[in-house]
Amino acid sequence: MAVTNSASAASAANSNSSASKSTELAQLTGVEAAKRAAAYAAVDNHVKPNHEIIGIGSGSTVPYVVERIAQQGATVNAKRWFIPTGFQSRELIITAGLRLGDVDSFPSIDVTIDGADEVDNALNCIKGGGACHLREKVLAEAANEFVVVADYRKNGSQLGTKWLQGVPIEVAPFAYAKVLQNLNKMGAEKPVLRMGKAKAGPVVTDNSNFCIDAPFPEAQMKDPSDLLKRIKLLTGVLEVGLFCNITKSAYFGNDDGTITIKTADGKVQEGVHFDVTKPPATA
Repeated sequence: MAVTNSASAASAANSNSSASKSTELAQLTGVEAAKRAAAYAAVDNHVKPNHEIIGIGSGSTVPYVVERIAQQGATVNAKRWFIPTGFQSRELIITAGLRLGDVDSFPSIDVTIDGADEVDNALNCIKGGGACHLREKVLAEAANEFVVVADYRKNGSQLGTKWLQGVPIEVAPFAYAKVLQNLNKMGAEKPVLRMGKAKAGPVVTDNSNFCIDAPFPEAQMKDPSDLLKRIKLLTGVLEVGLFCNITKSAYFGNDDGTITIKTADGKVQEGVHFDVTKPPATA
């Protein structure tokens, strides 16, 4: 009788836990709910059981990516290595109990999922609002598939129409003044050295470099691939936050709870419903 009661209690506890989890998942609203829906859908569609090396990007949507991957279960995740783009994603991986790897050991990645500051209709992206774009691009290009997750505010038709802070550019500290001068000559509109918000002095990247934000006129932003090449040729520039012809799919969470999915072949799915309370297939 005691065994039956214990089993019943355990069953009830599990039921209550599941109900509590479902309630917790349903409670997010607005932009955060949109981010979570986009992240969960991207993980379910692109992080497959046979994937062993997974890149984890940076940004405010990425915690939901790691959360969903963890929900796939300990069995499948025990076979995987997770490669971070920076401090934030490294901490997320460790906190979730996932195996931490590095791109030195795993230069080929099955899939990388990352956020973005803006995405255009051709899936070109502006990234680097968090000053991690050098490492983010390494992981994006190392992946067989690069997937972007964001909320509806990042979904644009042309780069530079929603993200107005400019193109993030990682530069060697020694060269920043000359790079600023050259960006002005290229037509940048008041490029600036990014300053820290909680410290006196410039933002320092995970690679011990500086970051410049360079707004460009609409005419130059219409061809981000060309702009990327020209900026990259400047001496002292380490990497540019323009990600061109890399992204395979982009997921945007909308404020009505639906998802918009864009793919590199030009297809767009709008109004996609995704149940965040449903466990992933591998769980």
